[in-house]
Amino acid sequence: MSATAVTGAPIREEVTPELTVVMPCLNEAETLETCIGKAQRALREANIAGEVIVADNGSTDGSIEIAERMGARVVNVRAKGYGNALMGGIAAARGKYVMMGDADDSYDFGHAPRFVAELRKGADIVMGNRFRGGIQKDAMPPLHRYFGNPALTKLGQLFFGSPVGDFYCGLRAFRKDAYERMGLRTTGMEFATEMVVKATLLRMQIAEVPTTLSPDGRSRPPHLRTWRDGWRTLRFFLLYSPRWLFLFPGLSLMLLGLAACAWLIPGPRPFAGAMLSADTLLFAAAAVILGFQAVTFALFTKLFAISEGLLPEDPRLTKAFQYITLEVGILVGSGLLLLGLGVSIWAVRYWGIHHFGPLDIGWMMRRVIPAVLSLSLGGQIIFASFFLSVLGLRRR
Repeated sequence: MSATAVTGAPIREEVTPELTVVMPCLNEAETLETCIGKAQRALREANIAGEVIVADNGSTDGSIEIAERMGARVVNVRAKGYGNALMGGIAAARGKYVMMGDADDSYDFGHAPRFVAELRKGADIVMGNRFRGGIQKDAMPPLHRYFGNPALTKLGQLFFGSPVGDFYCGLRAFRKDAYERMGLRTTGMEFATEMVVKATLLRMQIAEVPTTLSPDGRSRPPHLRTWRDGWRTLRFFLLYSPRWLFLFPGLSLMLLGLAACAWLIPGPRPFAGAMLSADTLLFAAAAVILGFQAVTFALFTKLFAISEGLLPEDPRLTKAFQYITLEVGILVGSGLLLLGLGVSIWAVRYWGIHHFGPLDIGWMMRRVIPAVLSLSLGGQIIFASFFLSVLGLRRR
């Protein structure tokens, strides 16, 4: 008797599947048969030509034998990691559309028709939303449900403008050609997050459908680790958003520092019962330098990420670099160097007039600190301009 006859699966090898259901698997013998059965039943009842792929990541508990007996196609992925397993399974998919979901029986593969309906309407990626569909008791720890997932989802919406309401939902479907355009790189748990971020940055059409979350059917602890995986997501958000990691903090520091410098250079200022003078001016100058460095890091990171295919081309940045050239950077930097050098020479001459003896330290520092700031910024602008040109050569 064939595997198809045993399982009742409606899939025939000679039919090109419309949907491939990919399940990453690492020792999921307790729940794998249930998940495959739900997916096959959903495909059969909705009359969707499909296939089920189990992307096995080194199971030793009989999961492979269960998958083969159920009529699923097993793809052995040697490279460890959630992302690696999914990439291996998706690469082997024959369907126009791909649906992915964990094999722990927490997601309902019976919702597959909902996802396919949105894909047929033109969506590039369809996300499940567990908060809209329903989360059963004990299916998600309270810390994840009421703080972790909502907070990280809000950050994803803020950082990238994503419309997704449940960043962490592992049940999702997408066009295979859209997936190939994303060029996903992460091999661990960040794979699912990178997919949402890349789809958003590439301005793909993203849809959401309600789905449910049930307590998983495994007797062993889940692979998810609350604080470790939460930090990995936050770290990923920051690394993929140079604006929030470097640009916005850097601009804030620069503007605050410049405002404080302009306020303190004329003389001491009273503030909240204290008298602020040259020592505060020194901290303000340091804030300007640190802020400028963060802004240049934002540019370096953005260009490097684009050249490596981690981020898509940014038309605004391309237009800006029509005006921000190496020559412009050298001119601006040289101007600041000359300004700082001129003020420094004046300060030394003023000191010489007073026979290089003691001076009013506050008065003198209010002249010297801006000179040093101008020299530092001028040198950094010139060096940064050359480095940006090197990164630009890679892109061209």
